[in-house]
Amino acid sequence: MGSTWGNRIRISVFGESHGPAIGVVIDGLPSGVVIDESKIVKEMQRRAPGGSQAGSTPRKEADLPTILSGIYNGKTTGTPLAMEILNTNTHSSDYDGFTVTPRPGHADYTARLRYKMSNDPRGGGHFSGRLTAPVLFAGAVAKQILSAKCGTQVYGHIIRIGRIAAPSWEEDESPVIPAEGAFAQENTAVASRMSEEIEAARLENDSVGGIVEVMATGFPGGIGSPMWDTVESSFAQLMFGVPAVKGVSFGSGFEVASRRGSQNNDHLMFRDGKLRMTTNHGGGFEGGISNGMPVLAQVAFKPTPSIGLEQDTVDLDAKDNVKIQIKGRHDACIVPRALPVAEGCLALALLDAYMGKVD
Repeated sequence: MGSTWGNRIRISVFGESHGPAIGVVIDGLPSGVVIDESKIVKEMQRRAPGGSQAGSTPRKEADLPTILSGIYNGKTTGTPLAMEILNTNTHSSDYDGFTVTPRPGHADYTARLRYKMSNDPRGGGHFSGRLTAPVLFAGAVAKQILSAKCGTQVYGHIIRIGRIAAPSWEEDESPVIPAEGAFAQENTAVASRMSEEIEAARLENDSVGGIVEVMATGFPGGIGSPMWDTVESSFAQLMFGVPAVKGVSFGSGFEVASRRGSQNNDHLMFRDGKLRMTTNHGGGFEGGISNGMPVLAQVAFKPTPSIGLEQDTVDLDAKDNVKIQIKGRHDACIVPRALPVAEGCLALALLDAYMGKVD
């Protein structure tokens, strides 16, 4: 089981959803960078379960990180930064039997195939979305280092919840920074409709998915590499470590397939003496290398597979088809809590590339 990511910046995530604690070790950070822990806590609260996010699970966890090493007198030391979060509100009995009657859309069956009943199944174990909390912590650190080193700012908003869509930032180099809230959505009417979409699914014992969009401004051009060391591939690898992610795109994404080259090419131009692009269909990259335009990406999240409706599954021991109804505490929509995770993953991918800029 590989739970370590990165080339220059390396993160190693540990723990299980219902174990004593979860956490991360971050290696390769530069020394001497001021870290504001209050900003990290604020980021963690955006993702924490049981908060005010629309459709959030009733499971309440403070998600307060305890930094064990790597920061001294408010600055990074350059040594591994280790952090842990205690699990304090687990209901492990809710997961009894799922190794025998696997939940649709979960890793219960594939984990049994791969680990032969040796993995911790409680709350999904190491497959749980709970493990995105330490990833978010690492991303929150990366955000602050990027800002200090090259002035890069990372933020995001939700552009789809189920059937409710909102405009992309694709054509806007200076988007309106979204107000704080579950959807980070500039349009309050759209945010209200998104909330209603989630609530309608919850009342029907169902769930709904969505799309988040993340952007980084101020990231310098000329960073990255072709082939398999592109910033895009690093970001995608991080995002596909999140259990609910089913798609990642950049710039115009899959819309490019319906265009002609004359419509999709980002043309070079000088604006106020600076070299820019007339459009940003490529999402800030050409040939795997940043071009100085805002980095723009979209991430699609599937509906939460744990729903209250009765579903079909099998009894692996009895070798029979059975019905299952999942009890417990689950999100009607994971997307609002996943938004800060996507922002953090983009920050990590950019910082990893930035630290290798002289290679």
